[in-house]
Amino acid sequence: MATRNSTERDRTAPAVPCSRGPLSSAVVVALTANHRPGPHHLRHAATTDAPYGDDLQLALYLLYELHYRGFAGVDESMEWAPVLAPLREALEDRFLRALRADVPGRAPEDAFADLLVEPADRSGSVAYHLEHEGALGQVREYAALRSLYHLKEADPHAWVIPRLRGRAKAAMVAIEYDEFGAGRAEEVHARLFADLMDDLGLDTAYGRYVDHAPAEMLAVVNLMTLFGMHRRSRGALVGHFGCVEVTSSPGSRRLAAAMRRTGAGPAAVRFYTEHVEADAVHEQVVRHEVVGGLLADEPHLAGDVAFGVDATVLLEDRLAAHLLRAWRSGGSALRQSL
Repeated sequence: MATRNSTERDRTAPAVPCSRGPLSSAVVVALTANHRPGPHHLRHAATTDAPYGDDLQLALYLLYELHYRGFAGVDESMEWAPVLAPLREALEDRFLRALRADVPGRAPEDAFADLLVEPADRSGSVAYHLEHEGALGQVREYAALRSLYHLKEADPHAWVIPRLRGRAKAAMVAIEYDEFGAGRAEEVHARLFADLMDDLGLDTAYGRYVDHAPAEMLAVVNLMTLFGMHRRSRGALVGHFGCVEVTSSPGSRRLAAAMRRTGAGPAAVRFYTEHVEADAVHEQVVRHEVVGGLLADEPHLAGDVAFGVDATVLLEDRLAAHLLRAWRSGGSALRQSL
């Protein structure tokens, strides 16, 4: 049965993306035709499929988006549909196992120390590439891909607030308050990113560019929801959030320069200059109060915090490698043209 407000919601909810294999196809069928995605071979495929590949990452993205805006034509009751839970659990387990196998186990202070030093070799930096040699077309591709997160900026991190207390909670809420515009709708960072997209001639509709996004981008977005949706991953979410805030200010400075150099427009420049200033402050708060407060309360989560940092770096590096490889060969980093 459709919910009472489904017609109104479908005007703003994104369309269901095209599937990319048996796993995502099963989820699409479950969402659009209300069929069980339950055959045993699908759950088996979820435990053996490429963990960073298109099919698994899109299937996970489809399931996670039910907790945000949903999809046009998909009943809102599907958000917690029991028939989807076993498949989602298998997808998450496959993704997490791969991440834990691919990142080092270490102390959070060591993980953050690496973030505070800009590497001498910048050949793997997307922000550096766009600042110095990126074309406007590459800036547009970058914005289209990042819209998968920035049009819901800070939303995945809000999941952790009920799971924190004391210093960590107070500091987290203070940072999120800034991200959500400090009480002004026109200053919400997701709104500022939509203005950036408008300057670049991109469609500002939520979820518009999912079909354009490679698996590397889907994995970056899925990671924060995976951490945010589970209380057991609160330490990893704090580590992820800390990584984002610590690296944001220097990267945003380069991206603001890229926007100016390519003539992207004033709103495009403003989005990144806003992050240069705001995140320089947030970096200190998140390291000393959010991370520090959490570990003062729950020191046993130190390994999880470091895992959150290192998993974020791993997936961002994979995305950067994909983008730079495509652009340096003269091609597009997207699955389909803008």
